[in-house]
Amino acid sequence: MSPHHTSDEFLNLVKVISKLRAEDGCPWDRKQTPSSLTRYLLEEARELAEAIRHGQSDHVCEETGDLLYILILTTLLYEEKGEFTLEDVLKGITKKMIRRHPHVFAGKEAGSEYELRRQWEAIKSKEKISPEKK
Repeated sequence: MSPHHTSDEFLNLVKVISKLRAEDGCPWDRKQTPSSLTRYLLEEARELAEAIRHGQSDHVCEETGDLLYILILTTLLYEEKGEFTLEDVLKGITKKMIRRHPHVFAGKEAGSEYELRRQWEAIKSKEKISPEKK
């Protein structure tokens, strides 16, 4: 699937979830809160991990979708409260992955897997100290 089609499908899912949250949407989806979703977040993550362990790619695909649904719904709940947006989440994780992979995005040497892990931890540690990470 091309990035264009993927972005179309992603936006379509966001629209579906938004519709489920609308006045004329689904009562279950409308009553959810971030706290009420933690149960489902953990459940779906466990189910995804189990599918991966068993090597069931069709089940991995389905459970990835279920987990993605819960993650987007959670984000939209925070967006409804004006705390952050889905765009904020996407920008934040994109910046973080670029920042934590200087061997890919900043021309640094990759080194061994051990060195990469140490570099990752050093960057992560610096982020906790320095608020200008965003």
